[in-house]
Amino acid sequence: MAITKAVIPVAGLGTRFLPATKAMPKEMLPVVDRPAIQYVVEEAVGAGLNDVLMVTGRNKTALENHFDRVGELEQVLTAKGDVDKLEKVKHSTDLADVHYVRQGDPKGLGHAVLRAKMHVGDEPFAVLLGDDIIDERDPLLTRMIDVQQQRHTTVVALLEVDPAQTHLYGIATVEATDEDDVVRITGLVEKPPQGEAPSNLAVIGRYVLRPEVFEILEQTPPGKGGEIQLTDALLELAVEPDLGGVYGVVFRGRRYDTGDKLDYIKAIVQLASERDDLGPKLRPWLRDFAQGLEG
Repeated sequence: MAITKAVIPVAGLGTRFLPATKAMPKEMLPVVDRPAIQYVVEEAVGAGLNDVLMVTGRNKTALENHFDRVGELEQVLTAKGDVDKLEKVKHSTDLADVHYVRQGDPKGLGHAVLRAKMHVGDEPFAVLLGDDIIDERDPLLTRMIDVQQQRHTTVVALLEVDPAQTHLYGIATVEATDEDDVVRITGLVEKPPQGEAPSNLAVIGRYVLRPEVFEILEQTPPGKGGEIQLTDALLELAVEPDLGGVYGVVFRGRRYDTGDKLDYIKAIVQLASERDDLGPKLRPWLRDFAQGLEG
């Protein structure tokens, strides 16, 4: 069955970025000149997923406003003849068919995904986490969808991380397949204690799931942190042969983490330095600035 729907959980409080996120969703923090969430929606649309469901919480109306029309602003820009800015404003409005559902109680990622059941129905779907921005030049989601369609299974994105950082991620135990970038997942552990991870392959925020995950999530008890963990449901899928198991696509492209303050700043600098309109002036300044830090 063709995949047409993307689910984006955005109910988090963004406490790492307080006080900036006291009144503004963290997903609306700008990365250069676009909010972080727009990069994620653009990635979904680029992979052919035009039906987007955002699982929201309280104080997230700015997200809905961003992807809605702003007639007054469009009229002002039209009157000024500012075609470039008008096109950018309309782009986010026309980007996708965006829907919203409230998560209610913050019971974890697994619970957020479960809230999408009525919208998704009985078909495979993608889940994209808003903290991860994948460079559009490295089409991860498209590859994951291809693997899902070929193998009729659940697919997650994996990234090789520094062994000293494995305690920050869900970590996979894997077996090789006949494809260099595809592995079969035989085990998963959520944020293992430092030094006890079974590998350095971390699950990052992209998933292509079979709809059977909803039945499993409904029966999944709270796990680590007292939350319903998607990792626990994936582990059950991995050992269930009738559902095709779980496979991982090992991503070796460019990923920007906007969930951490330092990595958020790095993401802005990296993306801005590679843009045609900003890079030519930013890169020389960065070199001079870096040389001044050496002392």
